[in-house]
Amino acid sequence: MAKSLYETLEVTDNASEAEIKKAYRKLARKYHPDVNKNKDAEDKFKEINSAYEILSDKEKKQQYDMHGDSMFGGQNFHDFSRSHGGGQGDLDDILRQMFASGGGFGGGGNPFGGGFSQQHQEPNLDIQTSVTIPFSVSILGGSHSISVSGDRFDIKIPAGVKSGEKMRVKGKGHAQGGRAGDLFLKITVAPNPEYARDGDDLIKTFDLPLKAAFFGDKIAIATLDKEIKLKVPQNTKNGQRFRVKEMGAMNRKTKVRGNLYLAANIILPKVEDLDEELITVLKEKLPQE
Repeated sequence: MAKSLYETLEVTDNASEAEIKKAYRKLARKYHPDVNKNKDAEDKFKEINSAYEILSDKEKKQQYDMHGDSMFGGQNFHDFSRSHGGGQGDLDDILRQMFASGGGFGGGGNPFGGGFSQQHQEPNLDIQTSVTIPFSVSILGGSHSISVSGDRFDIKIPAGVKSGEKMRVKGKGHAQGGRAGDLFLKITVAPNPEYARDGDDLIKTFDLPLKAAFFGDKIAIATLDKEIKLKVPQNTKNGQRFRVKEMGAMNRKTKVRGNLYLAANIILPKVEDLDEELITVLKEKLPQE
């Protein structure tokens, strides 16, 4: 599926939001009419602005990623903008009308009254659905089995994915006439009662015996990665946190993991389970404040 909007901004169709913004700024400076006196610079500048308006808008970008250049009647964006964009305002109006109506897809109609007809459009074979993945898979990544249209298969989940993110699985949409669409998945991460996520950091509460809180100890704690031994100092307070570096969630842009914070939950013994002599000493010796 041709996607010439990305070519206009000189990025790939899997470019991140930051990469698209960076490319736009670079090209806008290069072709700005105040800087570039080439006779074609102004038209190029208009194309760049229009392309960025679409790719920087999540809803418009999703529409375009689904349909590609078929939204422009099979033309690439350069030819489309030259044939329909008599001025920047004209081109912007056409694009707004197109994306508001779905570019003629789904019964919205052709906003140009011609140019390309429904009968020449290829059917949309993409599938959009949602999937819920385990918390541990969202943090560590891995395979997750899903069933779509009666077909069960494994998908690869990248480490660090969050609820609300979307994934594309190529070739797993509807198949027709030797063509196969893509599968677009909206991710939901199942909650885990032991962990809370704060950005790229994880927070886990662990039980700590009163004796260990008083005098210090090494405590075995199971984490998503492995079991670790945490050295707890004496006089540890309830709720006190201990940082374990780079055992949090993966940041998918920087490829650096966040931290794991372990919060102490001090377990108080029942008085009736204590030795009577100890109870007497505690009553006599424990400070009031």
